[in-house]
Amino acid sequence: MKEIDAAFAGVDWVCMKCGLPLEIGKVEVRYLGSMFPVDLYRCPGCRRPLVPEALAVGKMAEVEKLLEDK
Repeated sequence: MKEIDAAFAGVDWVCMKCGLPLEIGKVEVRYLGSMFPVDLYRCPGCRRPLVPEALAVGKMAEVEKLLEDK
């Protein structure tokens, strides 16, 4: 959760599709047949998540590598 807060501190994000402000909520991230529940900002209307770059190239990349190495 700290990664999300740091990436979005002081920014009010709005969904381009729905025009609704994003909220933090559970998102199911799937990769190579595995599912991980993650708290991310997402639209309450269309439920599309916003993944911060730091999370995508950091933590998620680490998990991808671990799963691929299995």
